[in-house]
Amino acid sequence: MKALFGLIALCMGVAHAADMTVLRYVDQDPGGPPYATRILVTPDFMRMDSGEDAGDFTLLDRRRRVVINVMHESRLAMVFAPGTLPPKPAGWNPRLETGKAERGGRHFTLTIKGVVCSEGIAVRHGMDAARAMAEMKSILAATQYRVWKDSPRDLQHDCDLANQVWNPGDTLTLGLPLEEREFTGRSRKLESESLQPLNPGLFRVPEGLAQVNAPS
Repeated sequence: MKALFGLIALCMGVAHAADMTVLRYVDQDPGGPPYATRILVTPDFMRMDSGEDAGDFTLLDRRRRVVINVMHESRLAMVFAPGTLPPKPAGWNPRLETGKAERGGRHFTLTIKGVVCSEGIAVRHGMDAARAMAEMKSILAATQYRVWKDSPRDLQHDCDLANQVWNPGDTLTLGLPLEEREFTGRSRKLESESLQPLNPGLFRVPEGLAQVNAPS
């Protein structure tokens, strides 16, 4: 497995500008069935979808710093821009720690007040893809904070703030996640990673969709 990821890293190091990185994950929400997530990354964009070219998708425009959620059936493209976050509370000090080597990567944990908010394995290649994931989380942080603030108090967990609001990209500085599990039970596991010829049409918002700016 280590040799495999080493080969992938070498191939990605000589990637042509007209290539796109293709990541395929298996995600699972608590109590739900596993489902596929495909992530396509270029220097200008990142697209997340279920693997269907013609299906709904979420698009990160890395130059404009906006996230666009495309919903074909409703003929709608919801646009999210970075918002303003409140100051971190006094004493806010999450800990990101790395441990033993696993599967060619390194085990990590992100904890706050002694609670493990997320843990998994990250490998130090595909760093541009990891940066793109962090960029999307950063843009959506204000939206995530609003969702957290509007939730009932018994559902307001500090780990949500760590994972989605104030420290959303911390674990991604370690590299590409091979697997990850959050405190809620949500999990993600990398199934494959490849380079494919760039398909510019996959990174365009379809014509005829109403673009609506989401509250930021």
